[in-house]
Amino acid sequence: MPAVTVADITILPRVVVDPSSRARNVKSVTTAPQGYEGEGFPVRRAFAGVDLAELDPFIHLDQMGEVEYAPGEPKGTPWHPHRGFETVTYIIDGIFDHKDNHGGGGTITNGDTQWMTAGAGILHIETPPEHLVMSGGLFHGFQLWVNLPAEKKWSKPAYQDLRASDVKLLASSDGGTLIRVIAGEVAGHVGPGSTQTPISIVHATLAPGAKLELPWNKNYNALVYTLNGNGSVGEVKHPVHMGQLAVMGDGDTLVIQADPTQESRSPEMDVLILGGQPIKEPVAWMGPFVMNTKAEVLKAFDDFQKGLLGTVPAIDITGVHGAPTEVVEGK
Repeated sequence: MPAVTVADITILPRVVVDPSSRARNVKSVTTAPQGYEGEGFPVRRAFAGVDLAELDPFIHLDQMGEVEYAPGEPKGTPWHPHRGFETVTYIIDGIFDHKDNHGGGGTITNGDTQWMTAGAGILHIETPPEHLVMSGGLFHGFQLWVNLPAEKKWSKPAYQDLRASDVKLLASSDGGTLIRVIAGEVAGHVGPGSTQTPISIVHATLAPGAKLELPWNKNYNALVYTLNGNGSVGEVKHPVHMGQLAVMGDGDTLVIQADPTQESRSPEMDVLILGGQPIKEPVAWMGPFVMNTKAEVLKAFDDFQKGLLGTVPAIDITGVHGAPTEVVEGK
């Protein structure tokens, strides 16, 4: 799993936990169902079955792959609209191209992130480059949807291109975990992502047997998703494996430990750690739009159909990703 690594982890700043801190317990562990997205690439729906109130300010998380494509197999998504939130696409292995109708876009590969603020409305497309389609290859990453508060849902669309070299790299106190801070602040260290909603995003790789004790903002919620490998979360050592999401309770420290023995195909344990300040506003979500009321969602569809979100060649709304058949509402 390339992402971004270092030859010598001992040279990185160490994250030290205050001895008086309180470790968060485990509230729930769920297993992500598998499905297909866009033009047919495999995903795990990491947040399936979890109440939106537990996820706030996050809405949706897809683990894309891990999949080894044969020549001609790599797939993406067609042009589709968004309004009312931000998408964060992080590539661990492989290559993805992005383009939107506001001039944002580019190519991301191992350890890069594309951060798109849909705001008042945007159209975009995500596809593998032609040379990858021809050759095939490994593809693995995730896409996260971050909600925006009502006052920012109508903000101007924006785009951030975050290179792997920009990510803040840290080491756990035992030197067994590489910590990548993509956005937000962890133990006084700040990631490169500029966030509209106060959040932190971390990708951590734990060596077999390593224990990660990570200071975490006590005002944030905390979600730990296992990308690959086997281990445990919390001081009670609740077992987790690839494709499982742990929702953590109150406290100011996260405890994650990798099993001493891992599978040969996943020699280390990788986790995605998310947290943010809950927005605590009504949520109405259908397909590519995340608003506060059902009426606002229906207006978003109407605006899209009228071309008010802009125009691109061959728009195909049937290709939107994460699309439920009904408006999902919650707080």
